[in-house]
Amino acid sequence: MTEYELHEPEYSGTTAEGWDAPQAEDFDTDDLSEIDDRFLLSSSGFPPDDFTDLKLPVVGPDGNLNENALQAAHGGAHSVEAVDDLDDDTEGNVKDLLEELSREEFDADIGG
Repeated sequence: MTEYELHEPEYSGTTAEGWDAPQAEDFDTDDLSEIDDRFLLSSSGFPPDDFTDLKLPVVGPDGNLNENALQAAHGGAHSVEAVDDLDDDTEGNVKDLLEELSREEFDADIGG
């Protein structure tokens, strides 16, 4: 089983705009220690060894926490449930964090 590390994202604002998961080329830097703050999980720790180690982006390249990204990470084809080899405890912690961020920043309940 892969040992994923979870951390809270850093962001400068919030948005409810449409969401597409960012790719490495979407960022103005190649420094993974600046990019990783936009993701919830890494399979190699923070900072990650490689961009592909990062999972569950919730903050766009613009620095805004995205409400649609929180929903996508919580359930569906690109959610925490789709992360390969993730233990149940970490999955639960990720969902708790997503629900907390959604409530605090968007006054929304995605846990329902």
